[in-house]
Amino acid sequence: MNCDNNNLISVEQALTLMFQQIKKTSITEKVPLNLAINRVLASDIVSQVNNPPHNNSAMDGYALSAASPDAEVYHCVDQIYAGKPTVKKILSGQCARIMTGAVVPETCDRVVMQENIEILQDGSIKLRQPVEKRANIRFAGEDIAIGDTVLKANKKLSATDIGLLATLGISEVQAYKKIKVGILTTGDELKPAGSELDTGQIYDSNRPMLLAFLQSHHFDVEDLGIVADDPNQIRQAILHLAQTCDAIVTSGGVSVGDADYTGQVLQELGTVGFWKLAMKPGKPFSFGRIEQCYFFGLPGNPVSAAVTFEQLALKGLSKLAGLELHEDKYLQLPLKGTLKKRAGRQDYQRGILLYQGNCISAVCSAGMQSSGALSALAHSDCLIVIPREEGNKHEGDIVNVIVRKI
Repeated sequence: MNCDNNNLISVEQALTLMFQQIKKTSITEKVPLNLAINRVLASDIVSQVNNPPHNNSAMDGYALSAASPDAEVYHCVDQIYAGKPTVKKILSGQCARIMTGAVVPETCDRVVMQENIEILQDGSIKLRQPVEKRANIRFAGEDIAIGDTVLKANKKLSATDIGLLATLGISEVQAYKKIKVGILTTGDELKPAGSELDTGQIYDSNRPMLLAFLQSHHFDVEDLGIVADDPNQIRQAILHLAQTCDAIVTSGGVSVGDADYTGQVLQELGTVGFWKLAMKPGKPFSFGRIEQCYFFGLPGNPVSAAVTFEQLALKGLSKLAGLELHEDKYLQLPLKGTLKKRAGRQDYQRGILLYQGNCISAVCSAGMQSSGALSALAHSDCLIVIPREEGNKHEGDIVNVIVRKI
C-alpha cells in the first residue's frame, strides 16, 4: 500500500476489518454485587420481584379510607411507620397517620400531605382541600414489575446500575471475565520518567499514557516496560504476552523499516496487517493476531498514539471485552477561529468547548495540532472531526465534535 491518499483506508473500513476478526470473550463468571462495578454483564437481568414491592406512601401524611372518598373530616385510628405495616382495617370515615415508605393499608386509596390538613381538638383531621384518588402513593411494581428486563447483556455496570440491582435483591451477576491487555515499549532511546537522560534519549511517554488509558477503562494490564531494540528480546516479550494476555498494545516500531524489529517479529509470529489510514493524526496502524491474542500497533508520535487508541484500539478491546458498541455521537457546533486542513485524510483536531452561560455555544482549536504536541491534547476536551474530502475551516463553519471521555 503506497502513500497516495487515494489508497489509504478510512477509519470506518479499519473498524469493519477489526470487528470482523475480533470475537468477544466467551468466558463468564459470577461476581458479587459489591465487586461488580465496571464489569460487563454476560446475560440480561430479569426482575423476579416488584419495585416497589408494595403500595407505599410517597410522603409523611395521612392514609384516607377509600370507603369515604367525599369526606372532609377523618378520625385517625392508627399510626404506620416504614417497615411496620398496620394490622388494623381502616374503615369509612377513618384515616391513619403514615410515614414516607410505609405500607398503605389495603382499604386506603389516597394519602394527604400533612401540610394540607388541620388537626381538630378530638385528634381528627380536616382536609384543607380535596385529595384525588391514588394521590401520593407509590404503587407496587410501578417502577419495575416482575418479568421486566432491567439491564441488557453487554452493558458495563455503573454505580447506579449497582443500586438498581440491589433494589431488586440481586447479590451477584454473571459477567464476562475481564480481559487482560499486555503493553510494552521498544526503543534504545527511551528512558522511564525520573531517570537521567543522555544525549539523544527521550522519556517514554506513550507507555505510561496507554497504561493509564487501559486502567481507566478497567482492563487488567500486564506492563513489560521498555524492551531493548533487540529482535530476540522483543520476540520473547511478545511471546510471553501472547500466552498470558487477551490482547497486546504497543506504540511505534511496527512499520517496515530496517530497525522496526517489532513489526518483523509480529510478522514472524502471527498474522498482522499493516494499514495506512486516511486519518490525521495516526496514519500508520497495525492490527492482527498471534494465536489467540489480538495485537494493536499504534503510531509512535504521542498524539497519534492517543487518537488511534481512542478511535480504533479501544473500540476493538471493548468488543473483545463483551461491551455493546455504539456509533460515535457528534455535537455540531460553530467554529471560533480557523483550522488548517488538506483534503485526503479525516482529521481529528484537538479542540476546546466554549460556553455561553451554562450552554455549549461553540468550539475552538486547543492550540498546536502537531502529532508530537501532547500538551494540546491534554488541554483539550473534544476532537473536531473534519471529513476526509474537506479542507480548511473558517470562523462560523459548523463542525462535528466528539466530546473526549478519557
